[in-house]
Amino acid sequence: MADPWLTIIGLGEDGLNGLPPASRAALDAAEIVFGAPRHLDLADVGDRGRAWPVPFDIAPVLAERGRKVAVLASGNPFWHGAGGSLAGQLSPDDYITHPAPSCFSLAAAAMGWRIEEVLCLGLHAAPFTRLTPVLAKGVRVLCTLRDGAAVGDLAAWLTGQGFGPSRLTVLEALGGPRQRIRETTAAGVDIGDIAHPVVLAIEADGAAGLPRASGLPDDLFTHDGQITKRPVRALTLSALAPRPGTHLWDFGAGSGSISVEFCLAAPGATASAIEARADRAATIRDNAARFGLEHRI
Repeated sequence: MADPWLTIIGLGEDGLNGLPPASRAALDAAEIVFGAPRHLDLADVGDRGRAWPVPFDIAPVLAERGRKVAVLASGNPFWHGAGGSLAGQLSPDDYITHPAPSCFSLAAAAMGWRIEEVLCLGLHAAPFTRLTPVLAKGVRVLCTLRDGAAVGDLAAWLTGQGFGPSRLTVLEALGGPRQRIRETTAAGVDIGDIAHPVVLAIEADGAAGLPRASGLPDDLFTHDGQITKRPVRALTLSALAPRPGTHLWDFGAGSGSISVEFCLAAPGATASAIEARADRAATIRDNAARFGLEHRI
């Protein structure tokens, strides 16, 4: 590997005390250090620090190519972090990474959960409806949230979806001196003063969740009567045979029910729903959002 100009460093809530020697050496050698204000404070980088722009943009980092630059990210920079965004614009010789335990790893350890049996979702910048396709009684989820207030918002959303009895564990500032862990339920959430960063552990209870077979009940969709009815939809999805990463062109999409079920059927499946009527196009958008699929339809 050539001498990289960029080092991407995973940082925990314990700050400099938790950095291994290689991470500490790279941080000390950096002329410029990018990160969230919280990370810059934890690492005590002084006037070398550059806070990320809002909205988030990696352009300021790329503009410093050729200088010794470090980027600080929470835990594992390649799990809902800046690492993937940067790597997509760089060659392998440009950077080196020193990851730390992700917040999901810390949360799973605190809960005593096998992480390979848990769904890990980044909801700090995504709608709660991303939970819709995966929630069912007994499912365990770890999710990042934007701030402490989002805990109450998500609890209210879960209750509205029939998951009020779900057990919630609020895990704050894991791995550092401010760490705190508290339990409640979605319907009875009574926790305030929640510190950022926060991970919410959900043990789903209450509603049954979406069935996984093709042919969802028609009344789950918004429609004006123009909808491929449940039995025909089941046969259509069977014939289309969605697979991970496949793309559907849905012409005359109507309510978008075929596109929705196509994307629900396989991880990473996407759809382009084509509809001439503006009111029905709006209905398709509504159904995509209802099932947490607006990023895939």
